[in-house]
Amino acid sequence: MKFLRPLLPLTLIAGLLAQPAFAAEPAKAAGKNVATVNGVGIPQGAYDLLASRALSQGATEGPQLTNEIRGRLIQTELLIQAAKKKGLDRKPEITLQADLARQQIIANAYVADYVQSHPVTDAAAKTEYDRLVAQTGNKEFKSRHILVKEEKEAKDIIERLKMGEKFDKLASLSTDPGTKDKGGDLGWSVPGNFVEPFGKALAGLTPGSYTQAPVQTPFGYHVIQLDEVRDLKLPSFEEAKPQITQRLQAQTVEQHLQELAKAAKIN
Repeated sequence: MKFLRPLLPLTLIAGLLAQPAFAAEPAKAAGKNVATVNGVGIPQGAYDLLASRALSQGATEGPQLTNEIRGRLIQTELLIQAAKKKGLDRKPEITLQADLARQQIIANAYVADYVQSHPVTDAAAKTEYDRLVAQTGNKEFKSRHILVKEEKEAKDIIERLKMGEKFDKLASLSTDPGTKDKGGDLGWSVPGNFVEPFGKALAGLTPGSYTQAPVQTPFGYHVIQLDEVRDLKLPSFEEAKPQITQRLQAQTVEQHLQELAKAAKIN
Protein backbone atom coordinates (compact mmCIF):
# COMPACT_ATOMS: atom_id res chain seq x y z
CA MET A 1 0.00 0.00 0.00
CA LYS A 2 1.40 3.37 -0.98
CA PHE A 3 1.63 6.29 1.40
CA LEU A 4 -1.35 8.61 1.06
CA ARG A 5 -0.93 12.21 0.07
CA PRO A 6 -1.06 14.61 3.03
CA LEU A 7 -4.74 15.51 2.65
CA LEU A 8 -5.76 14.30 6.11
CA PRO A 9 -2.93 15.39 8.39
CA LEU A 10 -4.24 13.85 11.62
CA THR A 11 -4.81 10.50 9.93
CA LEU A 12 -1.37 10.56 8.43
CA ILE A 13 0.28 11.46 11.68
CA ALA A 14 -1.65 8.76 13.53
CA GLY A 15 -0.18 6.28 11.05
CA LEU A 16 3.27 7.71 11.59
CA LEU A 17 3.00 7.51 15.35
CA ALA A 18 1.88 3.91 15.07
CA GLN A 19 5.30 3.09 13.65
CA PRO A 20 8.52 2.78 15.68
CA ALA A 21 9.28 6.16 17.18
CA PHE A 22 12.22 8.43 16.46
CA ALA A 23 13.74 11.06 18.67
CA ALA A 24 13.96 14.63 17.51
CA GLU A 25 17.19 16.33 18.48
CA PRO A 26 18.37 19.90 19.03
CA ALA A 27 19.42 21.50 15.75
CA LYS A 28 22.92 22.08 17.08
CA ALA A 29 23.45 18.37 17.77
CA ALA A 30 25.71 16.31 15.54
CA GLY A 31 24.24 14.76 12.42
CA LYS A 32 22.26 15.98 9.46
CA ASN A 33 18.65 17.10 9.89
CA VAL A 34 15.93 17.05 7.26
CA ALA A 35 14.16 20.00 8.91
CA THR A 36 14.23 22.20 11.98
CA VAL A 37 11.07 23.14 13.87
CA ASN A 38 11.39 25.90 16.49
CA GLY A 39 15.04 24.99 17.00
CA VAL A 40 14.43 21.24 17.20
CA GLY A 41 16.04 19.19 14.46
CA ILE A 42 14.38 16.22 12.83
CA PRO A 43 17.16 13.71 12.12
CA GLN A 44 17.90 12.31 8.69
CA GLY A 45 17.59 8.85 10.19
CA ALA A 46 13.87 9.42 10.82
CA TYR A 47 13.37 10.31 7.17
CA ASP A 48 15.43 7.34 5.99
CA LEU A 49 13.38 4.95 8.14
CA LEU A 50 10.03 6.14 6.78
CA ALA A 51 11.30 6.35 3.21
CA SER A 52 12.59 2.79 3.34
CA ARG A 53 9.29 1.58 4.73
CA ALA A 54 7.32 3.48 2.06
CA LEU A 55 9.44 2.09 -0.78
CA SER A 56 9.05 -1.46 0.54
CA GLN A 57 5.28 -0.96 0.41
CA GLY A 58 5.28 0.08 -3.23
CA ALA A 59 5.74 3.85 -3.10
CA THR A 60 7.63 5.52 -5.96
CA GLU A 61 10.87 7.27 -5.12
CA GLY A 62 10.98 10.92 -6.13
CA PRO A 63 10.37 14.53 -5.05
CA GLN A 64 6.71 13.88 -4.22
CA LEU A 65 7.56 11.13 -1.74
CA THR A 66 10.41 13.20 -0.30
CA ASN A 67 8.15 16.20 0.32
CA GLU A 68 5.38 14.03 1.71
CA ILE A 69 7.56 12.27 4.27
CA ARG A 70 9.31 15.51 5.24
CA GLY A 71 5.89 17.12 5.68
CA ARG A 72 4.70 14.31 7.90
CA LEU A 73 7.77 14.57 10.10
CA ILE A 74 7.27 18.31 10.47
CA GLN A 75 3.57 17.86 11.28
CA THR A 76 4.43 15.29 13.93
CA GLU A 77 7.04 17.55 15.54
CA LEU A 78 4.62 20.50 15.56
CA LEU A 79 2.05 18.39 17.39
CA ILE A 80 4.61 17.04 19.84
CA GLN A 81 5.77 20.54 20.70
CA ALA A 82 2.17 21.72 21.13
CA ALA A 83 1.45 18.72 23.37
CA LYS A 84 4.49 19.46 25.52
CA LYS A 85 3.39 23.08 25.99
CA LYS A 86 0.16 21.73 27.47
CA GLY A 87 2.05 19.27 29.64
CA LEU A 88 0.46 16.28 27.97
CA ASP A 89 3.79 14.47 27.83
CA ARG A 90 3.82 14.44 31.65
CA LYS A 91 0.34 12.95 32.09
CA PRO A 92 0.58 9.46 33.62
CA GLU A 93 -1.64 7.83 31.01
CA ILE A 94 0.44 9.36 28.19
CA THR A 95 3.78 8.32 29.66
CA LEU A 96 2.37 4.83 30.21
CA GLN A 97 1.32 4.58 26.56
CA ALA A 98 4.76 5.80 25.48
CA ASP A 99 6.43 3.20 27.68
CA LEU A 100 4.21 0.45 26.29
CA ALA A 101 4.97 1.54 22.71
CA ARG A 102 8.70 1.49 23.47
CA GLN A 103 8.45 -1.97 25.01
CA GLN A 104 6.57 -3.26 21.97
CA ILE A 105 9.20 -1.87 19.62
CA ILE A 106 11.98 -3.58 21.57
CA ALA A 107 10.01 -6.84 21.75
CA ASN A 108 9.39 -6.73 17.99
CA ALA A 109 13.09 -6.12 17.40
CA TYR A 110 13.94 -9.18 19.49
CA VAL A 111 11.47 -11.34 17.56
CA ALA A 112 12.90 -10.12 14.23
CA ASP A 113 16.43 -10.86 15.44
CA TYR A 114 15.40 -14.33 16.66
CA VAL A 115 13.74 -15.17 13.35
CA GLN A 116 16.83 -14.00 11.45
CA SER A 117 19.15 -16.11 13.60
CA HIS A 118 16.86 -19.16 13.40
CA PRO A 119 15.95 -19.32 9.70
CA VAL A 120 13.55 -21.91 8.32
CA THR A 121 15.47 -24.18 5.99
CA ASP A 122 14.18 -25.29 2.60
CA ALA A 123 14.26 -28.86 3.86
CA ALA A 124 12.02 -28.01 6.82
CA ALA A 125 9.61 -26.11 4.57
CA LYS A 126 9.49 -29.03 2.11
CA THR A 127 8.80 -31.50 4.93
CA GLU A 128 5.90 -29.35 6.13
CA TYR A 129 4.62 -29.00 2.58
CA ASP A 130 4.62 -32.77 2.09
CA ARG A 131 2.80 -33.21 5.40
CA LEU A 132 0.12 -30.72 4.41
CA VAL A 133 -0.31 -32.33 1.00
CA ALA A 134 -0.78 -35.75 2.60
CA GLN A 135 -3.23 -34.31 5.11
CA THR A 136 -5.20 -32.40 2.47
CA GLY A 137 -5.47 -35.16 -0.13
CA ASN A 138 -6.32 -34.61 -3.78
CA LYS A 139 -10.09 -34.24 -3.50
CA GLU A 140 -12.32 -31.33 -2.50
CA PHE A 141 -15.78 -31.81 -1.00
CA LYS A 142 -18.92 -29.64 -1.23
CA SER A 143 -21.03 -30.36 1.82
CA ARG A 144 -23.89 -29.25 4.05
CA HIS A 145 -24.58 -29.77 7.71
CA ILE A 146 -27.24 -29.29 10.34
CA LEU A 147 -25.96 -28.63 13.85
CA VAL A 148 -28.12 -29.22 16.93
CA LYS A 149 -27.47 -29.40 20.67
CA GLU A 150 -28.96 -32.79 21.48
CA GLU A 151 -28.33 -36.19 19.92
CA LYS A 152 -32.07 -36.92 19.84
CA GLU A 153 -32.65 -33.83 17.71
CA ALA A 154 -30.07 -35.02 15.21
CA LYS A 155 -31.61 -38.50 15.11
CA ASP A 156 -35.05 -37.00 14.48
CA ILE A 157 -33.64 -34.98 11.57
CA ILE A 158 -32.08 -38.11 10.06
CA GLU A 159 -35.45 -39.90 10.29
CA ARG A 160 -37.14 -36.97 8.54
CA LEU A 161 -34.53 -37.14 5.78
CA LYS A 162 -35.27 -40.84 5.38
CA MET A 163 -38.95 -39.94 5.03
CA GLY A 164 -38.09 -37.73 2.06
CA GLU A 165 -37.80 -34.24 3.55
CA LYS A 166 -35.20 -32.01 1.92
CA PHE A 167 -31.89 -31.33 3.66
CA ASP A 168 -31.83 -27.64 2.77
CA LYS A 169 -35.29 -27.16 4.31
CA LEU A 170 -34.39 -28.97 7.54
CA ALA A 171 -31.27 -26.81 7.79
CA SER A 172 -33.49 -24.07 9.23
CA LEU A 173 -33.40 -26.13 12.46
CA SER A 174 -29.62 -25.73 12.70
CA THR A 175 -27.98 -23.72 15.45
CA ASP A 176 -25.17 -22.67 13.09
CA PRO A 177 -26.04 -19.04 12.23
CA GLY A 178 -23.60 -18.97 9.33
CA THR A 179 -25.23 -21.79 7.36
CA LYS A 180 -28.80 -22.31 8.56
CA ASP A 181 -30.22 -19.74 6.13
CA LYS A 182 -28.18 -21.18 3.25
CA GLY A 183 -29.52 -24.71 3.40
CA GLY A 184 -26.61 -25.72 5.63
CA ASP A 185 -24.16 -25.07 2.78
CA LEU A 186 -20.50 -25.24 3.86
CA GLY A 187 -19.10 -24.69 0.37
CA TRP A 188 -16.00 -26.45 -0.95
CA SER A 189 -13.39 -27.68 1.50
CA VAL A 190 -11.26 -30.69 2.41
CA PRO A 191 -12.00 -33.02 5.33
CA GLY A 192 -8.78 -32.02 7.06
CA ASN A 193 -10.09 -28.48 7.54
CA PHE A 194 -12.81 -29.72 9.88
CA VAL A 195 -12.52 -31.14 13.40
CA GLU A 196 -11.62 -34.82 13.18
CA PRO A 197 -15.00 -36.52 13.83
CA PHE A 198 -16.65 -34.23 11.25
CA GLY A 199 -13.90 -34.57 8.65
CA LYS A 200 -13.71 -38.34 9.03
CA ALA A 201 -17.47 -38.69 8.59
CA LEU A 202 -17.44 -36.39 5.56
CA ALA A 203 -14.64 -38.36 3.89
CA GLY A 204 -16.67 -41.54 4.31
CA LEU A 205 -19.70 -40.27 2.38
CA THR A 206 -20.51 -40.60 -1.31
CA PRO A 207 -22.07 -37.72 -3.27
CA GLY A 208 -25.77 -37.37 -2.49
CA SER A 209 -25.59 -39.28 0.80
CA TYR A 210 -25.81 -38.09 4.39
CA THR A 211 -24.62 -39.46 7.73
CA GLN A 212 -26.87 -42.21 9.05
CA ALA A 213 -25.98 -41.38 12.66
CA PRO A 214 -25.30 -38.07 14.42
CA VAL A 215 -21.68 -36.92 14.38
CA GLN A 216 -20.61 -35.46 17.71
CA THR A 217 -18.04 -32.67 17.93
CA PRO A 218 -17.31 -30.07 20.65
CA PHE A 219 -19.92 -27.87 18.94
CA GLY A 220 -22.80 -30.33 19.24
CA TYR A 221 -24.33 -32.99 17.00
CA HIS A 222 -24.12 -32.79 13.21
CA VAL A 223 -26.02 -34.30 10.35
CA ILE A 224 -23.75 -34.06 7.30
CA GLN A 225 -24.58 -34.34 3.61
CA LEU A 226 -22.04 -34.58 0.79
CA ASP A 227 -23.18 -32.87 -2.42
CA GLU A 228 -20.20 -33.13 -4.77
CA VAL A 229 -16.56 -34.19 -4.99
CA ARG A 230 -13.98 -32.76 -7.38
CA ASP A 231 -10.25 -32.97 -7.98
CA LEU A 232 -8.23 -30.52 -5.94
CA LYS A 233 -5.35 -28.65 -7.57
CA LEU A 234 -2.77 -27.92 -4.92
CA PRO A 235 -0.15 -25.16 -5.22
CA SER A 236 3.39 -26.25 -5.98
CA PHE A 237 6.03 -26.18 -3.27
CA GLU A 238 7.54 -22.98 -4.68
CA GLU A 239 4.12 -21.30 -4.69
CA ALA A 240 3.36 -22.38 -1.13
CA LYS A 241 6.87 -21.88 0.26
CA PRO A 242 6.50 -18.24 1.46
CA GLN A 243 3.34 -18.99 3.42
CA ILE A 244 4.73 -22.22 4.86
CA THR A 245 7.95 -20.46 5.87
CA GLN A 246 6.00 -17.74 7.63
CA ARG A 247 3.93 -20.35 9.43
CA LEU A 248 7.00 -22.26 10.59
CA GLN A 249 8.64 -19.02 11.73
CA ALA A 250 5.59 -18.24 13.83
CA GLN A 251 5.71 -21.71 15.36
CA THR A 252 9.42 -21.26 16.14
CA VAL A 253 8.77 -17.94 17.87
CA GLU A 254 5.84 -19.39 19.83
CA GLN A 255 8.01 -22.30 21.00
CA HIS A 256 10.75 -19.87 22.06
CA LEU A 257 8.24 -17.79 24.00
CA GLN A 258 7.13 -20.91 25.85
CA GLU A 259 10.77 -21.65 26.69
CA LEU A 260 11.27 -18.11 27.98
CA ALA A 261 8.11 -18.36 30.09
CA LYS A 262 9.16 -21.74 31.47
CA ALA A 263 12.57 -20.37 32.53
CA ALA A 264 11.11 -17.19 34.05
CA LYS A 265 9.73 -16.57 37.52
CA ILE A 266 6.18 -15.41 36.88
CA ASN A 267 3.90 -14.67 39.82
